[in-house]
Parts: sequence; structure tokens; C-alpha cells
Amino acid sequence: MPKQPPIPYDYLPEVPVLTVESDDIRDGERLADKHVFNDWGMTGQNISPHLRWSGAPAGTRSYAVTCFDPDAPTGSGFWHWVLFDLPPEITELPAGAGGGDFKGLPPGAIHARNDYSRKEYGGAAPPPGSPHRYLFTVHALAADTLGVDSDAPPAVVGFNITANTLARGYIAPVYEL
Repeated sequence: MPKQPPIPYDYLPEVPVLTVESDDIRDGERLADKHVFNDWGMTGQNISPHLRWSGAPAGTRSYAVTCFDPDAPTGSGFWHWVLFDLPPEITELPAGAGGGDFKGLPPGAIHARNDYSRKEYGGAAPPPGSPHRYLFTVHALAADTLGVDSDAPPAVVGFNITANTLARGYIAPVYEL
């Protein structure tokens, strides 16, 4: 029986590209153990990576930062980090800013619940056998706030991010057991 081709991941509208850089992660390179989940049988440190960005267009009123695994065997991917309502003067996050204690984040920044059901960064935890991509994405937004709270599901936050995106950029490291 013939197999269907894989479903392409990126259905997002094309927008200008932000430059996203990190002192901790690189596109296509393996995530360090410090960025791996510390639960579900994993023994990482669950520390969000350092991120900095530039090149936002005029009219940028806030930012959102997400980490999404499009390779998760769920049919809908897996949201590891959903952070939004970052003010426009913020163009860098230190390592560990994704912690649940909101250390290193400006007032007003909101962590939504990730797919681990936690309001913080949740590191890589793929099933054994295949490499997964982790898309650390910064979104420049046309809204001061997204108008949702920290209890909004990642898909709802993602919908509001996409509706307000002026530009985006990402770094996609990988991790495999």
C-alpha cells in the first residue's frame, strides 16, 4: 500500500525575518543537557536558553517567544515554551528566563501553560529513536498585549500571535535519545 507524503509543518503566513541568536543554542546542533526536561524519565536541567534578536520592523509593540517541537508524535506537535507580552524594548532574554519563578522577565510578561501543563519553559523530552527539532521562535507583534491570560492553551496563544505577527525568526536545534 502506498504511503502518503508527510504533512508539511509550516502553514504560517510569510513575514519579514528577525535575526535570532543565542549564546547557548545553534541551528541544527544538539541541545545541551541543561535545556532538556527534568521529568518524564529525563534528567536534564530544564533551563531555557539565552536568546537575543534584532531587525524588528517599525510598529513592533511587543514580542512573544515560543519553543515548538513539530516532530512530536501527537498529530499537533508539542509546545515547550509560550511567553508573550514582552515589551518592545526587550531584545534579549538571559538563560533561565523561562523558569516558573519569572526571574529575569520584565513586568507584564506572561508565561502560558505549555504542553507539559506548566507555566514555564519545559525542555526537550522526545521518545527514543528519532531526532526532534525545537523551534525557538521570536515573534515581533503589532499589539501591546495579546489579550489572553496565562491559562490560555498554547494553540489559542499561537492563534493570537499569528494574527499580530509583523516579523519572526527562529533557531532550530535538535535533540535525540
